Parts: sequence; structure tokens; C-alpha cells
Amino acid sequence: MSTMTSSPSSQIAQLQQAIATAIRGKDEAIQFALIALLARGHLLIEDVPGVGKTTLAQALAHSFHCSFQRIQFTSDMLPSDVIGISVYNQIDQHFEFKPGPIFSNIVLADEINRTTPKTQSALLEAMNEAQVTADTCTYPLPQPFMVLATQNPVEHHGTYPLPESQLDRFLLRIRMGYPSRESEKEILRSHANAHTGSNVTAVLESTDVLAMQKAVERVRVEESLLDYALELVDRTRKSERLSLGVSPRGSLMLQRAAQAYAFIKGRDYCLPDDFKQLILPVFAHRVVVNTRYAGSPNKGPQAEAILTEIIEATRVPI
Repeated sequence: MSTMTSSPSSQIAQLQQAIATAIRGKDEAIQFALIALLARGHLLIEDVPGVGKTTLAQALAHSFHCSFQRIQFTSDMLPSDVIGISVYNQIDQHFEFKPGPIFSNIVLADEINRTTPKTQSALLEAMNEAQVTADTCTYPLPQPFMVLATQNPVEHHGTYPLPESQLDRFLLRIRMGYPSRESEKEILRSHANAHTGSNVTAVLESTDVLAMQKAVERVRVEESLLDYALELVDRTRKSERLSLGVSPRGSLMLQRAAQAYAFIKGRDYCLPDDFKQLILPVFAHRVVVNTRYAGSPNKGPQAEAILTEIIEATRVPI
């Protein structure tokens, strides 16, 4: 149902409540998913199997009226399985492009790191420019457009780590974590008639989401907050413990995420805390820990620890 007459805050609340019917005890993960959607970004969810990654993606896609496709990535997938393929039409005697599953509003890229880098790279143009080029022709993707990818931890068998260029396309990387004991107990109690992500009732139209995305772009960001963000970025580039600092795309993503966070909180201006709350999920997957300081193959926690020290050492604007 359309809710164009309702306020943005009530629309956000409706989305959160709709998604929460399918995934319990994960309010923070739901909020991050909405931040990515409203900031026109993409979300990467990394965690062990069975904690609700796919359910969250499906619930978000079904919370408003839009097209949705799930791509289950495997090691034998080809780029054409994602973006589409040209087929020769014998009647008209020319090639016709048959769009692949990427031509949807919400695309669930399930276990994205189980496919080869060649197939992973098929998503790069779509995620960065909301378009696909095939056989010298460029095709725009529907709006809104969002890739919601899940991946298993890199130490799991049969995974291909995402390259830095691919990771940089994701606005946020989050971990679901195990539910609290009470939340898991509630899941067990309601399992017989449990809601899955695909059973979520749509509460908004896609036009409502587009309107909110435009409103997010108008959220004010003071000059001092931009200086704060750039100071953090500069420190990641100069840190001897990081061999790769945050890219210019990363600083832009932090601003967009902070604007979306402020919008969700019902404000048309950003506060320092909006930036501070989002530094780790926006920056941690964009930096590379220097091998001299890497103590284990999984460098995610180490990157977060280094960023936390940088945050603490950087003065927050008043």
C-alpha cells in the first residue's frame, strides 16, 4: 500500500516493523540495511551460515513493492548468468539481449564469495553506475537499485576473497552475530508458524523509497563534519599499520551513510555522532592491514581495532 501522505518517520517505522516480523532481535542490522537503501548504497553481510543473513535480505526486499531476484553464487557461474546474454533471433535476424537477474530493484547476491573473481566482477559496473554494458550497448538498471550480498567468513572452505575494488563498492559491511538467548527462544517458540523473509507484507511503494532517497540527499552536513571525516581518512592513509587507507569513495560513502542515519533519526541535519557511529561499518572493509601487523588470516577485527584507535585519537567537532 502507498503511504505518500504519511511522514518520513512513520514510513521508516513501518519498514522497520515489517522487516522485524521476519528477523527477531536484530534491530541494528535492520537499521544498517535501511541506511544502505536510503543512501543509494549496497550492503555486505558477512557471518557464519544460519544467523539470518538471507532472511534479512529477503525481508528488506519484500517490505516495499519492488522487483526482487536472488542469485545463488557458485563456483561454476558465469558473468552472463548475472547480467544476461544476447540470443540470436532467427525471425528478425539479429541478436536480442535477454536481461539477467541483475535487472531488479533489490538483488540478493547470496554467498558472493563462493564464485570466481571473473563472475564477481560482473557486479562492479552495476553497483557503481546502476547500469550494465553488454555487447557495446548500455542498459540502465531499475530504480531504486541495491545489491545486498552475503558472504561466508574467508576461512571457510571454497571461498574466493572479494578484491579491494569489489569491497569498495559496498557502502556498509556488517556482521549479524548470534541472537540473544531471549530472541533465540522466541524464534524457537514461533518456528511452527514462523515468518520468513518472503512472507513480509509490503508497506510502501518503490516511489516512496525514491522520495526518501532524495530527501536524504538534502540532509545538511556542516563544514566541520566534513573536516572531521577527512581527518579520519587522512589518518588511515598515513598509518603504518595499514597498507591501504580509505579511498575518496570511502569518504563520500561515510557522508551519505551519515545523512541516511540522520534521516532515519528524524533530522534534516547531521550530528558528529552520526559520523562516529558509522565509521567502522563504512571504513573497516576499505582498509588493508599491513602484513607485518596481521596476526591471523581474518584481518577484519584487526582493521576495526586500528580504526577504533584512530577514532579515539581524532578530535570530534562540537
